[in-house]
Amino acid sequence: MSFRYSLFALTLCVATRVDAQLPGAKAPGAPTSLTSDQVAARAIYKELVEINTVDDSIGSVTKAAQAMAARFRAAGFPEADVQLAGPANAPTKQNLVVRYRGKGNGKPILLLAHLDVVQALRADWPRDPFQLVEEDGWFFGRGVSDDKSMSAMFVANLLRYKKEGWVPERDLILALTADEEGGSQNGVSWLIANKRALIDAEYAINEGGGGTLLDDKPLFHSIQAAEKVYEDFTFTVRNTGGHSSVPRKDNAIYSLASALSKVQQFTFPVELNDITRPFFEQTAKVEMPSLAAAMRAIVANPRDTAAARVLSTDPRYASMLRTTCVATMLGGGHAPNALPQTATANVNCRIAPTSKASQVKAVLERVVNDTAVVITGARADRTDGAPGPVHPQLLRATEQLTRRMFGDIPVIPTMSTGATDGYRLRNAGIPTFGVSGIFSAPGETNAHGRNEKLRVKSFYDGLAFLYELVKQVAGPGAGPVS
Repeated sequence: MSFRYSLFALTLCVATRVDAQLPGAKAPGAPTSLTSDQVAARAIYKELVEINTVDDSIGSVTKAAQAMAARFRAAGFPEADVQLAGPANAPTKQNLVVRYRGKGNGKPILLLAHLDVVQALRADWPRDPFQLVEEDGWFFGRGVSDDKSMSAMFVANLLRYKKEGWVPERDLILALTADEEGGSQNGVSWLIANKRALIDAEYAINEGGGGTLLDDKPLFHSIQAAEKVYEDFTFTVRNTGGHSSVPRKDNAIYSLASALSKVQQFTFPVELNDITRPFFEQTAKVEMPSLAAAMRAIVANPRDTAAARVLSTDPRYASMLRTTCVATMLGGGHAPNALPQTATANVNCRIAPTSKASQVKAVLERVVNDTAVVITGARADRTDGAPGPVHPQLLRATEQLTRRMFGDIPVIPTMSTGATDGYRLRNAGIPTFGVSGIFSAPGETNAHGRNEKLRVKSFYDGLAFLYELVKQVAGPGAGPVS
């Protein structure tokens, strides 16, 4: 059985298809009837999806945070344990922090999910993106996978714990945040800087991990334990310009194009770490022979160029191997009959967590080797630190629960090639791991894209998984999976 198409967890924040809605495609396994707890969770999910939380003049994370806060207060949570907090100059970007009181035996566990979503143009969607639609075994709507599914699950499960009277050994903290999708006043960063005591925890459970399906069957379950560093660099070429009837060799657009071509042709060296090394070791056990051999070879010798060449035939494996940089935006010229005075490009880099942005900038300058091209960005290096192991308690609980719910499939720590708020917490000294129990086939959710969707079965499976997982790690009294 091939493992090469099983990297959904690595591309959770990246749409891999233009349109993941396949005519007539049905998702199997959706329940024909719901338990009362599933009904309650679906109502929360629907309410969240139908509140526009895009970072624009219409959307408001605060409205979603207020709606969830009202549910907690109605369930009897003390006012002091349900707090909206955020920048005073950002009234639509308030975060919700809820504390579920335990016995105080140990540091809290933080449950993190973001409420903001990327833009969704109504004209691009066959249905209203801000209406939860259930059809043919799928949930459709902006944020149904990224990340209002986990937001709804955490809310529903905390309310269920309260109803059941469960008292964990340690406190649980729920943080539903703003601005994860690239906003200017990131919610997690603001909480760390201004309300650290509200969210301080032994570790956090976040998005970024999940299960992978092959032929509708669980193949493996991932725990995100590291992620690459996001950095944008601006390439700028300036010129005196002139009349287009008298062209010269020193053309700003041509200089920029030449620089981008050099970046396109350049490949960063392989750079493994304490997460990607065991990832390739474990993946080799289930991958097709040629790729498995290359994985074993690259772990034994990261400088094995032949092995790296084989693995790089799959873009997702290639991105896990090394830092990558790609041109994403382009602009230039000011008139059709004038030589360009300025040409610019955005080059987006996803940097291996053991490297620094300033080092990558220096490499790009060396590769371009043209003083006419000015590269800016990386004013300060992000200090993630070396990736560390998954918390043993969380890993053990995930493995046991995965076997019970999804069969004898491996649980593999992974490094996301995309970005989450996990790195912000890791930088602040709160280890963060992405695990969800939400299974999907690679690319099918089309997160950030048109017709974002999630299997109905996967939503309820994730709900049950997280209900049980949190009970196991916060203890005592883990109950049966529903």
